[in-house]
Amino acid sequence: MLDNTITLSVDPANDSNPEDQIFTRFDEYQNRSVYTGPNHSLSDRETLTFYRTAPKPSGNFKGVAKSSFKISRDVSVEGKDDTTTVAAIELGEVSFSIPIGTTAAEAMELRQRLIAVLDDDDLMAAAMENLEI
Repeated sequence: MLDNTITLSVDPANDSNPEDQIFTRFDEYQNRSVYTGPNHSLSDRETLTFYRTAPKPSGNFKGVAKSSFKISRDVSVEGKDDTTTVAAIELGEVSFSIPIGTTAAEAMELRQRLIAVLDDDDLMAAAMENLEI
């Protein structure tokens, strides 16, 4: 089971000045845990959710363990008429499918590759080209 409190070291401006953001367990379901962030309120969502799916063996294959996490938060964006703002949800999600028997080192290399993609500002800007972020 995950801890009741999760502290993320976040560098919001990607300028080597990280800050701790604390997420606290809000709700727990079978195969899902929901945490709320420091800016969560009744009117503004800020959540971190973890999911898992047990492996399903098939023939001689032991199956894959699946897990994912999603960060959700409400943001205010300009409306189409440029005179109003609209609340909208911003989502980011990462998922894993790891074959049973994968070594810890192989799983860590996959995770590190994902981190490298996410942390490459030029690559992410190109991947989100034409999106205003």
